[in-house]
Amino acid sequence: MASVLLVTLVATVAMLGWGVEAQCPTAADLNPVNGTRVCAQLYADNSPYYDQCCAGEVLVVPPGSDMPYMPTGWSARASSLVVGTKCELTVWSRKAKEGKSQRFTAGAVPRLQEVRRGLFGNWNDAIQGCYCTCK
Repeated sequence: MASVLLVTLVATVAMLGWGVEAQCPTAADLNPVNGTRVCAQLYADNSPYYDQCCAGEVLVVPPGSDMPYMPTGWSARASSLVVGTKCELTVWSRKAKEGKSQRFTAGAVPRLQEVRRGLFGNWNDAIQGCYCTCK
């Protein structure tokens, strides 16, 4: 009886998660087909499972982007991010580059809730301004 219940549970979880997978790209993957460089990509969704992070809507941040105010719909919304090779993304917790700041270098951060922001906070849904540069 217990094995039948376990098989049913596993099958249900597999069906619910089917097609939801989204693995974070690497820093080197941030070069689109046309060759235009991308400094960073911010993602609206994350997951407790790392292979399902970097999902949902994507905000593409070109090199040299200076956004003291995030675009409409992106203020305090990013949950995952990837920074391109030889690039650096600086983010702020308040509008107009105020509040706490954090620098991210090349690579993926699948779960911003694991990055500390001060004593009790984290960076999940906290980015309200950013600046991105590439060498």
